[in-house]
Amino acid sequence: MTSFQRREQLLTVGRALFASQGFEATSVEEIASKAKVSKPIVYEHFGGKEGLYAVVVDREMQSLTTALTDALSDAEGHPRQIVEKTALALLTYIEEHTEGFKILARDSPTTDPASSFSSLLGEVSMRVEEILKEQFRHRKISTKGVPFYAQMLVGMTVFTGQYWADGRKAGKEQLAAYIVNLAWNGLSRLESKPTLRYEGKHAKTARSEKNEKAVDGEDRTAQHKSGELLSPVASAENTMNNGTNSDTSIESPETTDADRSLSQSATQSSDQSITQNTTNDAREDTHETKATETVEDTSEGTMQA
Repeated sequence: MTSFQRREQLLTVGRALFASQGFEATSVEEIASKAKVSKPIVYEHFGGKEGLYAVVVDREMQSLTTALTDALSDAEGHPRQIVEKTALALLTYIEEHTEGFKILARDSPTTDPASSFSSLLGEVSMRVEEILKEQFRHRKISTKGVPFYAQMLVGMTVFTGQYWADGRKAGKEQLAAYIVNLAWNGLSRLESKPTLRYEGKHAKTARSEKNEKAVDGEDRTAQHKSGELLSPVASAENTMNNGTNSDTSIESPETTDADRSLSQSATQSSDQSITQNTTNDAREDTHETKATETVEDTSEGTMQA
């Protein structure tokens, strides 16, 4: 095993022991025993358990800071999306680096107050503060309250994460939704069933379904404009109208001038016949009326006599 490999082995063993039983309860002898090396090897690489612990903490701090920085570096993102990303980034770190987070949240060496849990949170808050200042300036918001906002966000999220790490009674995304609900809405406007709107599987699925509905709506609009969505009744009426127009406006190619002349003559003869019949009927009605009046006059004269 090379020197680098041995060093990494000792770090892995030390991280597991520090996470499970804390700094004070872990000894160099135990670290050497777990790594199956002699105590001088541990001293050779780190100078003692304090040195090993410092390297472990430094690595975990770098991992956590990188996760938070990546989450807060989206200058074009919606503010709520940044809050969601930050909460998910911390919870993802806890999920993937459970031992490292327990070390950060657990008791620190009493011989080095600078490495206490509160000082670690203070360092994280300072780095978050720098990121928040940049974001606030980008959005032209006063940076006067940034130090307090950083402490609030880190404290609320870290302690919630610590509680979650000890017994995960909620999913990562659901817990992130709870954190965002309080951080974004405040106590006066808490949602009864909070969900993530920008990050997480649920949000991505919802956006995908929304996009599909939008595309479907655009297709229907395009079809309607092109006349493809005519109702069956309208189509039938159009078909009937087209058929009627065709029957009345289109002449047979076999129609000749003679046929048209005969048709006109027949029409004129028919009209004259109808006119003559109408005249005769009128004359007959006149004769009948006069005869009736004569009979009525005769009857009246007889009755008077």
